[in-house]
Parts: sequence; structure tokens; C-alpha cells
Amino acid sequence: MGKIYADVTSALEGLTFDGMTVMSGGFGLCGIPENLIAALRDSGVKGLTVISNNAGVDGFGLGQLLGTRQIAKMISSYVGENKEFERQYLAGELELEFNPQGTLAERIRAGGAGIPAFFTATGVGTLVAEGKEVRNFNGRDYVMETGLIADLSIVKAWKADERGNLVFRKTARNFNPMMATAGKVTVVEVEEIVPVGSLDPDHIHTPGVYVDRLVQTVSEKRIEQRTVRQREPGSSREAVAQGGVS
Repeated sequence: MGKIYADVTSALEGLTFDGMTVMSGGFGLCGIPENLIAALRDSGVKGLTVISNNAGVDGFGLGQLLGTRQIAKMISSYVGENKEFERQYLAGELELEFNPQGTLAERIRAGGAGIPAFFTATGVGTLVAEGKEVRNFNGRDYVMETGLIADLSIVKAWKADERGNLVFRKTARNFNPMMATAGKVTVVEVEEIVPVGSLDPDHIHTPGVYVDRLVQTVSEKRIEQRTVRQREPGSSREAVAQGGVS
């Protein structure tokens, strides 16, 4: 059977179960697999542990799964844009494992590379190190962090060929390539699927060997935060938008 599926529902068919661990790519709303997230919501799967840099925003991205109470635990580095996340966490309804952003990225990369654990100086002497092994190397303390793997990785890419070789676009690359390697099964939504041989091998970011299923989707590409100000005298700039390319 080929890797290309007709829609996000069929792309997730047979892969979801209660209590599973899911890696979800993206940074803010940049490069998130929004259509696969919506399909997870519609599947009704619950008790999820979700590994993602952040938790989306209220009502969009992973915020949809929070709104339906399908997430039991988040492993993240930043969750400041989601009021429902804040409410559930402070009410004791949601478990949270915070990671420094670089540590989270390395834990995912290590999991994909088959590395069970590594030592880092980040977080030594802080709450991050509580309950973890600390060793001294060359006169400096390091805390041991474990690699992360997931039952399912859902990621977003710009282009793919029919064998699943992926190209990401600018800042939308973020956590997606490493998460593609760290899932027992990896499902990718892309904006365009091209014939094999159409992609320059030197421009491929993730080899197709890591990709199990592909689905072509249309993305909404929201801006996470938007700050608008009046035009300054003599200036052509009217608005400043915070957000990446997705």
C-alpha cells in the first residue's frame, strides 16, 4: 500500500487509542499539523500525553484537544497563550512536565536517534533537576534527561514526494523534522505532493524512511499574536505581526 491517504481521517485510521502518547510539531501556530489535530479531536481518543513545544491557543491547534478534555498530560516548554490550559492546570485537571526549550528539542532528537538518555548543564540547581540524576563532569554538574518517543508523531511539511521525502518551509521547520524521527508511526500533512524525483536530494530535510503516511491538506495559517498600531508620521509601517511562516 502507498503512503498517500485521501484525507486526515483515513490517515489516522487504526493508529489511535486511549492513553497514547502523541508528538505534535509546530512552534506557536507556525508549522502545526492543524488538520491532523482536528482529526484526533474528532476521533474521540482520550487520556492523551502530548509532546509539543506549546499547547496552541484557545480553540485552535492543540487548544481544540484541551477544550474537549482529551489531553491528560502535556510535555512542553511554553504554554502561555492558552487560557484553558491555564485553567485546567491550576485546577489540577491537567498534568504538566515543563522542559527548557533546548532540552525538549534534544530529548526528541535523542529519542529518534535511539539514545535513551543524555546529560546537560541546563536546569542544574533548579526545579528542572528535581528527582533526576546529577553527575559531575570536569568540575561541572550535569542533569540527566531521557530521550522521548511517541506512539504517534503528527507533523506538518511544505512539500513531499510520493515516497514521503519532506521539505519544510522556513521557520515552519521548527520541531517537525526531529518529531518525524521519534514516532513509532509518523503521519505528515503537506501542502503539496510531487512525483518522485521532483525534489532536489540536497534540499530534502527529512528522508521518507521516517514517514509512514501522507495526506495533502489546506492550512489556515493563523497568526498567533497580532498587534496593530496607528501609522507613524513619515513611516509606512502600520502593523507589527508576531508569528512565523507556516
